[in-house]
Amino acid sequence: MDELKAVIVQCGNEEYAIPVQSIVSIERLEQVNPIPHLPDFVLGLMNIRGELVPIFDFEKILYHRSAKEHDETRVVVVQTDVLTIGLLVLDAKEIIDIPNDSLTDSALKVYSKTPYFTAVANLEDRMITVVDPEVLAQTLSGMDEIGAYVEAKISEAK
Repeated sequence: MDELKAVIVQCGNEEYAIPVQSIVSIERLEQVNPIPHLPDFVLGLMNIRGELVPIFDFEKILYHRSAKEHDETRVVVVQTDVLTIGLLVLDAKEIIDIPNDSLTDSALKVYSKTPYFTAVANLEDRMITVVDPEVLAQTLSGMDEIGAYVEAKISEAK
């Protein structure tokens, strides 16, 4: 494969690429039911086409401020081995093909707090950080509790 096809999302002033093969859908933020006693980046559960999806504020994960108050916010629903999750981002802008020869990971290896940043695309007019949703889901605190809570809510609904 010569290119990485990705959805470009915005958090803060930065752009991030999420590989399309991980993405289930892109949604508007609807009613979110809070989940008590979980990290503050977990907004709660949103019902997306009959499925309960935990919504994570990606802006809060990265920059400790919320994306919730912006008009253009979108929920990027991604499938991981751990759980289907929704990432709240400031905007989901476009789908692009990133040439593999523009990707580098050397600068990211030294920073252990963001193992979910797997590469940086150095394009002509912009730099875009590639996010691996699978690694993100594995490294965030509270994932076991969130999964158990979602399973319990699904069981209650039956």
